[in-house]
Amino acid sequence: MRRSQTRILGIETSCDETAAAVVVDGELLESNVVATQIEMHQRYGGVVPEAAARGHLTGLVPVIEAALQRAGCDWGDLDAVAVTRGPGLAPALLVGLNVAKGLSFARGLPLVGVNHLEGHVYANWLHTHGGPTSAEDGRARALPPVAAAPAAQFPLVALIVSGGHSDLVLMEDQLRYRRLGRTVDDAAGEAFDKVARMLGLGFPGGPQIQRVAAQGDPTRFPLPRAWMRDSYDFSFSGLKTAVLREIERLKEPLPVSDLAASFQEAVVDVLATKTLQAVHEFGARQVALAGGVAANARLRERLQRESPVPVLIPPVWLCTDNAAMIAAAGYRRFQAGERGGLDLDIAPVWPIA
Repeated sequence: MRRSQTRILGIETSCDETAAAVVVDGELLESNVVATQIEMHQRYGGVVPEAAARGHLTGLVPVIEAALQRAGCDWGDLDAVAVTRGPGLAPALLVGLNVAKGLSFARGLPLVGVNHLEGHVYANWLHTHGGPTSAEDGRARALPPVAAAPAAQFPLVALIVSGGHSDLVLMEDQLRYRRLGRTVDDAAGEAFDKVARMLGLGFPGGPQIQRVAAQGDPTRFPLPRAWMRDSYDFSFSGLKTAVLREIERLKEPLPVSDLAASFQEAVVDVLATKTLQAVHEFGARQVALAGGVAANARLRERLQRESPVPVLIPPVWLCTDNAAMIAAAGYRRFQAGERGGLDLDIAPVWPIA
């Protein structure tokens, strides 16, 4: 007799994280394996696409095998393979998609292509059962406990902020989006990386800025906010330039903590204010925070404190790139009847709406 559960293998290689995960019914996380390349890319101060692709080539198959083993399942237990098609780095995307195509063909599994940004949104509803999962070495390993989030209440406003994207989206129903605003230059995550480099803090910039900003005064430098009136778009290039001008004006030693805190506050101010404006204008019933910058503690605190409606935020380890979110979004697409063939191609530039 056919089981009622739907188990999806997710694969993610859009940037510098090689990831695979197994998710049941779009929400129950059975395994989540991520092999990071941060140490390699730190030498260059940013992600090198060709180097990232080579890392995926050597790392993806062992990561997939580990995800299946930790979930305690075999190929016969899977219903489909979901993989990131885009947006992302073309060389990196090609590795994940071609491996997923091969698995789909060899194992007779349906293939579902997923938008990376949509995956970040659906990370909000992932949860764990709290029990141990089987590991390759036979020892029990447990996923960090994640409680089930409240069911989605539409319309909801999703703020998707990551290294390459800053999008404000009205989610009208499952899989139905209306993009309200986007970045017109640097995304928030890019600005964090570039300012961290200016301040000598290293890569990736988001965690480093947050770390030193905790000791700084966010009011010391009145950095500009690009409000772009009558628009939900974002712009952080001018803010980045303003930080550079302050660095050039100041004498050594630089007040790094105060500069970091003032910069972080300016970014958070714009992101939170525009999100809350959208909540009021469109009568949203929830806010969903998503993407790597969603790990920023100040942004999380500001939205939770000021939002008139519930704010959904994934745990930090599900904000950064992972395959569980791809499996979660893939489940929704699979249930909607979407299937990809062997002619499925990458979409390095692919807006969510």
